Amino acid sequence: MIFLQLFYTFFKIGLFGFGGGYAMLSMIQGEVVTRYGWLTPQEFTDIVAISQMTPGPIGINSATYVGYDAIVRAGYAMEWGIVGSMLATFAVVLPSFILMLTISRFFLKYQKHPIVEAIFSGLRPAVVGLLASAALVLMNVENFGSPTKDVRTFVISCVIFIVAFVGTRKYKVNPILMIILCGVAGLCLY
Repeated sequence: MIFLQLFYTFFKIGLFGFGGGYAMLSMIQGEVVTRYGWLTPQEFTDIVAISQMTPGPIGINSATYVGYDAIVRAGYAMEWGIVGSMLATFAVVLPSFILMLTISRFFLKYQKHPIVEAIFSGLRPAVVGLLASAALVLMNVENFGSPTKDVRTFVISCVIFIVAFVGTRKYKVNPILMIILCGVAGLCLY
């Protein structure tokens, strides 16, 4: 049963996750943490961090990890966890593969058609909304602390966030350097 749930969940995420991996994050959290309870919010935050540091798209990396972890937590052996990770990864990629095969033949021919342009104009704000949702998903107690329970951690997290935002946005600091600097700052200040 869990294998079918895993396939269905990540197929659905792959099918409706327009905008790439970051846009999928809120959908992945909703399914994996809230609906099925395969991961805790803290574990989901850790997966996001690890998925960003490893090569490959964040949605696929997340699916691979969740597939393995969900199967092993369900009591199956590690070998079945590997099957679960392959199944979740395949499921999240399959809709895009099918859609690309289907529309690639027609897109080049009809890309200037008013209906196609209108569809893409409608998708752009949806993608921005999904990306904003992903950013808000990551602004949780696990990442920022609590302004009422742990004020010091909350203030340090907000300062690091503001410095990173201003540094990358206004001063064009290299994002990789900013990640390293923020990690060092977090290590030293916590």
